[in-house]
Parts: sequence; structure tokens; C-alpha cells
Amino acid sequence: MELKTSPEVELVYANYPDFVRDKIMNLRRLVLQVATEMDLSSLEEVLKWGEPSFLAKKGSTIRMDWKEKNPNQYAMYFKCTSKLVTSFRLTYNEIFDYEGNRALVFKLDEEIPETELKNCIKAALRYHQVKQLPTLGL
Repeated sequence: MELKTSPEVELVYANYPDFVRDKIMNLRRLVLQVATEMDLSSLEEVLKWGEPSFLAKKGSTIRMDWKEKNPNQYAMYFKCTSKLVTSFRLTYNEIFDYEGNRALVFKLDEEIPETELKNCIKAALRYHQVKQLPTLGL
């Protein structure tokens, strides 16, 4: 898989506080792992709204960030007009914390349910291929 990373993204990663950088980098690792497992030909890593974001040709944007106003949590964001978070909630209601129809929210002191999160990432990276399926094929 070809990964095209914008240089500005590295600066954002470097500027996260130490206590959250590893958490954000773990989300990044999971996105890259899923993209590789899916055998995507390419993935772009850019900044959108100042946040590290991933763009796949037939997918929907995945963003991630930590915000000072909520210092004990970080999140993975999805396009709010998509069916992604609604489908995640139907499939994994008790597993994740949600922010409206746009994000999966993680507490700094909790372990991420990686298998389920990888399924969510996969649905986002192939969103335009699965958006007609009930719960996106999750």
C-alpha cells in the first residue's frame, strides 16, 4: 500500500502532549493496519480541520484528535452525514462511547476494543462500496 503523508501531519503528532501521543499513534497504527489488510492500493494522510485524517479512494474520511477542553479523552471522527456512526451504534451499542453521529470517544485510561474498532475503520475505508448494506455489512 502506498501511504502519502502530508508533512504537516507529523508536526501535529509531535505536538500532542506526551500522555496522549501514544494513544493517537495507536489509532493511526490501527488505520494503517486495516488499510494494509484490505489491500488498499493507496491511502492519504492529511490534515482536515487541523486534525490528522485519512482519505481512501472509495472511503469516507477518518479523523482523530485530542482536545484540551476534554483532556481525559480522545476520539476518532467520521463524516456526520454518513451512516457510519449510526451503524456503529446499532452494531456495537455497548462497546463504544459516542459523540452524536460523528465520533467514537475513548477515555485515556481505558483499553480500546481493537477488533470492533478495526471493523469500524474498515467500514469507513470502503464506505462507498457498502453504504447500501444494512449496518454497512458490520
